Amino acid sequence: MNRQKPIVIGHRGSAGEAPENTLASFALAVEQGADGIELDVQLTKDGEIVVCHDLTLDRTTNGSGYIGEKLWEDLKHLDAGSWFSEAFTGERIPLLRQVFDLLPRGFLINVEVKHAYEGKMEKALLALLREIDRWEDIVISSFDHKVIHRIKQAQPNAKVGVLYAANLIDHAAYARQLGVDVFSLHPYHQCIEQEDVRAAASAGLAVYPYTVNHTADYKRMIAADVTGIITDYPARLREFLAQ
Repeated sequence: MNRQKPIVIGHRGSAGEAPENTLASFALAVEQGADGIELDVQLTKDGEIVVCHDLTLDRTTNGSGYIGEKLWEDLKHLDAGSWFSEAFTGERIPLLRQVFDLLPRGFLINVEVKHAYEGKMEKALLALLREIDRWEDIVISSFDHKVIHRIKQAQPNAKVGVLYAANLIDHAAYARQLGVDVFSLHPYHQCIEQEDVRAAASAGLAVYPYTVNHTADYKRMIAADVTGIITDYPARLREFLAQ
């Protein structure tokens, strides 16, 4: 991950221009020059890890109900694209495994755990990631900091990131309080300032603010010297950085 800062990270792929968390969205982010992508994972009733932001299917597919109550067989044929645009009709919910098949080695993949599923998610996730064996490419983040703590304890070489939306007094100190080696901070972009980023960098922490979509916010995050920027519009940010 030795790239010039800030790196461009596509939020749910290229979510401003394609249906979020689909293979089409991830492929578009690559095409648009992103250095990495952020995605969200859920667990099916039969233990398959699927890529979807919500606990339910209702917002982003033509299905309904809780993903955790469905078998993968129930989900694999759902339309996850037409809600966004007719051009994406027939796009499917991907398995996390399929995303790794799509994206090349050396491409950053930020896996956000949305729900612990009573501890079953991290066990399934670590089993898959051990099989894939691309630890250098992966950062696992979550708003559930107990999940992050358990993952790091179970897999010491995993890179873990702390997601949050609070303007903390000392961002780096909070990471230290987790009692494990945190790789990165993932704050809401309005909740971190230049001095916070500098302190984090001094503590050896990468900083990946989300979700940064406007020019004024690009400028502010670049001036703060963040490690990477998570955005719905990778092409827009890449073009801005090239200016």
